[in-house]
Amino acid sequence: MEIEVLDIKGGKTGRTVALSEGVFGVQPNDHAIYLDVKQYLANQRQGTHKAKERAEIAGSTRKIKRQKGTGTARAGSIKSPVFRGGGRVFGPRPRSYSFKLNKKLKGLARVSALSYKATEAKIIVLEDFSFEAPKTKQYLDVLGSLADVTAEKTRTLHVLAENDKNVYKSSTNINKAKVITVNELNTYDILNADVLILSEKSAEKLSNS
Repeated sequence: MEIEVLDIKGGKTGRTVALSEGVFGVQPNDHAIYLDVKQYLANQRQGTHKAKERAEIAGSTRKIKRQKGTGTARAGSIKSPVFRGGGRVFGPRPRSYSFKLNKKLKGLARVSALSYKATEAKIIVLEDFSFEAPKTKQYLDVLGSLADVTAEKTRTLHVLAENDKNVYKSSTNINKAKVITVNELNTYDILNADVLILSEKSAEKLSNS
């Protein structure tokens, strides 16, 4: 699969990049995608929720009324879950929501997501560039020059071959723009983006992975 390389003004450079069929042209596996996205979202959960049970409630241990003769149910503690202010029955406790997935399955999920983007023609290959200093306006100009991209309205995922602090910092104030490296690329971010922007070197790196 050949894709033209664009410059930062949206024009053609005359170069093309060959995207590997083994990465961008596989039969997508929806269940692998589901599991990988589920794991990603589960890992975002802090799991710090906590409710006090009756043993943790501060209150008197006095028996609040006599055992018999009241005409109502017996009650031995004000901390009982049946009373307002009492402990919660089987309340949430701190826990980890993370779970394990095999590397091969995660790899299959990622190439499946990339193949979906290629099928939908939502991949743009952009020449490698850098800024002398972080400038949000410069990065907005780059996004605005690309077809199918409306700066600040289209969710974009820009994948770099290596970390570039100036390009990264230029994107942080733009709500729907995200810049990551090839090593940070994951299934969730690929699917969450409307347009996937690959730098020239990152496209070659992905195709050779």
